[in-house]
Amino acid sequence: MPTSGKKKLRLQDYLPYRLSVAANAVSNLIARAYEDRFDLKIPQWRLIAVLADEGPLTPQVLCERTIMDKVTVTRAAQGLLERSLIKREPNSSDGRSHRLVLTASGERLYGQIAPLALEYETQLLAGIDEREIKTLERQLRRLELAAGELSRR
Repeated sequence: MPTSGKKKLRLQDYLPYRLSVAANAVSNLIARAYEDRFDLKIPQWRLIAVLADEGPLTPQVLCERTIMDKVTVTRAAQGLLERSLIKREPNSSDGRSHRLVLTASGERLYGQIAPLALEYETQLLAGIDEREIKTLERQLRRLELAAGELSRR
């Protein structure tokens, strides 16, 4: 029996759980579209999106940017390499590693998916006013920073 004054953990009210559930619901919705139409898994789409946004990156940097572990990034990259959507190129600043870069096919695929992703975002945010969206974005960034700081302790 909990003592008075102590907060009881109720999973449905626990913010980290609610964030995870919301993120999974959104991710799964969009993932079905990527998988059905483009035969891509979520990690593969994330790599394509980051490479399209930032250009050639090492697998290590891709892990940092996507917050995915090395095994997940490696598997996603392997699938994209097999489909010739990305390619490996030497890393001139570190001869022991390589960088991954989108191929022309990968860039074309990104060009097809990006508008779809933006349309999903528009639909998900419909009914939420602009000010609330900006507040949500700021709060999510603050939570990401706080989580990053706690994980380094």
